[in-house]
Amino acid sequence: MVEIRESSRIRGVRFVRLQEFRDERGRFLETFRKEWFPERRWDVVQANWSESRQGVLRGLHYHFRQVDYWYPAAGKIRIALVDLRKSSPTRLVQEVLDVAAEDAMGVFVPVGVAHGFHALTDATLTYLVDGYYDNSDELGVAWNDPALKVGWGVENAVLSPRDQANPLLKDIPERLMPE
Repeated sequence: MVEIRESSRIRGVRFVRLQEFRDERGRFLETFRKEWFPERRWDVVQANWSESRQGVLRGLHYHFRQVDYWYPAAGKIRIALVDLRKSSPTRLVQEVLDVAAEDAMGVFVPVGVAHGFHALTDATLTYLVDGYYDNSDELGVAWNDPALKVGWGVENAVLSPRDQANPLLKDIPERLMPE
């Protein structure tokens, strides 16, 4: 039986403990059902696959219109989530958790929650989104912003040029902060 629980820290973030079926042939998991998230009209329009070498850090990213649903398919990652929504009672609260493929867990990331991950091993992340990629809805905040103090547990990460250029929270114009 699938177990869905809301984050005790960030409103709207959900963790899904997936039901796993194993036998001598391997394992089977149903990784997503739109009915698990009735508050969001899910029209999954894009599925993504991300492979990262150990030490790579991706993020922090956030959206105005798109939700993400993550499933770590291989390896182990440290996920960081930060609520950037101006109207949220959990604004600027963060949650950091380690998730391995063996954990059989999905993570629902609502609009306005910054998200990223650090590959603790070589890792594969699959994720579903309810909007096609649109660079006008792909914003970022510095992964190591001292105002956020995200508990990554890493001092030097392997970053993309785009993530290296993510601004500090204090430098993001108010109009670019999610409601």
